[in-house]
Amino acid sequence: MEAQKIAVDAVVALTACDRDAVAAFIRQFYLAGVRDPKRLTFKGLQALARA
Repeated sequence: MEAQKIAVDAVVALTACDRDAVAAFIRQFYLAGVRDPKRLTFKGLQALARA
C-alpha cells in the first residue's frame, strides 16, 4: 500500500489532477499486481494522458 500512496502523491504533484481520480487509476494497477512505485507512477501518468 505504501507504493500506491507514493505513486498517487507523485502523479498528483506532476499533473495537479484530482487525487480521487488518480487513486482510482493507480488502485487498478496495484490490484493487477504492479507493486513498484516507479512503475505505478509511470502507468498512472500514461492513463491520465490518454483520458
